[in-house]
Amino acid sequence: MKNRIIQAYKQAPWRIQLQWIGLFLLGLVLIASLTGIYLSINAQAASAGRNIQGLESDIDNINNEIASLTTDLAIARSTERMLSRAKELGFTLRQPGQALYLEIPAYDPNTALLLAPPRVNTIIEAPTVRQSYKLSLWDWLTDTIWNTSSTTIEIEGGQIP
Repeated sequence: MKNRIIQAYKQAPWRIQLQWIGLFLLGLVLIASLTGIYLSINAQAASAGRNIQGLESDIDNINNEIASLTTDLAIARSTERMLSRAKELGFTLRQPGQALYLEIPAYDPNTALLLAPPRVNTIIEAPTVRQSYKLSLWDWLTDTIWNTSSTTIEIEGGQIP
């Protein structure tokens, strides 16, 4: 009699096998979903990294162009180039006795000369973090699920909760 009660409550072997297969597939689905999330986040990080590398390359190219233009300007303003250009335009060197000096009544040569500050290449680097990266999963869930269910949508003739 005791064996009959145990056999009556004991599950069939095929049901036990189905339960084990179900648990195995559940674990497999969980692992696959975690892997998918991990790959998605890594793809976004890699994309952002490539964008940063491209922007840094652009910054380097622009800095190289600025340096090249500064060099060209320095060469154009060199003493030899300026003297040859002045001779081409018909200017000649004058002795101080040959020069004509004009007196300007409003000009005071003893006042201090105020110059503009020198140009400085400053790049303000502030980290830019997207708002979506500042939310926790719980905050995101409350914002998207519970808050959208409590809002109402207006349609012609009425509202839908």
